Amino acid sequence: MRPLVLRLAFALAGAALARPLLAASAIQAEVLAPAGAPVEDAVVFLRPLSGQKSSGHAPASASIEQRDREFVPYLTVVQTGAAVRFPNQDPVRHHVYSFSQPKKFEIKLYAGDAAEPIVFDKPGVVTMGCNVHDWMLGYLFVVDTPWFGKTDSSGLTRIDALEDGEYEARVWHPRQRHEVAMQRLKLAGTTPEQLHFTIDVAPRKPHYKPPLDPLHYTK
Repeated sequence: MRPLVLRLAFALAGAALARPLLAASAIQAEVLAPAGAPVEDAVVFLRPLSGQKSSGHAPASASIEQRDREFVPYLTVVQTGAAVRFPNQDPVRHHVYSFSQPKKFEIKLYAGDAAEPIVFDKPGVVTMGCNVHDWMLGYLFVVDTPWFGKTDSSGLTRIDALEDGEYEARVWHPRQRHEVAMQRLKLAGTTPEQLHFTIDVAPRKPHYKPPLDPLHYTK
């Protein structure tokens, strides 16, 4: 009996190994300005068109610091349901707020870590400011998909662990001049697909930042 049991066990194991695994694809996206310069801080995100649902993609938490009286990063991307912290790394207090429709919030004058993270459960653009420092401006882009990325200084980003199927790829930038046309693609296999976008982005305006007054230090 034992040899028969062992043969059955090996047969079942072989059948399990022979089953096709869930295919995973990837994309590499490049975002350029009309003149060919790379565009940094562009969000590339994909939504499935063929009805497939992502599995096991819990939203990752994020952190937006206040450092040197600026929001760092200038742009943050999260999935809906993500909890975001706003640690103040400056020696002065900040009063962070947003009036944006996806999430209106206010963190009154504080130093160090804010008491609780804020959960962003609706997709859209959240523009952030500081009531104390008028020039401070930051963006949080909330997407209803786990498949997204943000371009680096070379205008490049990569999105991994995409399930095979049809997708709609879009690009968003906080300073874009026009709506960006979407691209449709079909993923099948492990070879990364290449996406190329050209968008017109306004330059980031310089702002005056007064010297930090030591009398206002909190630490």
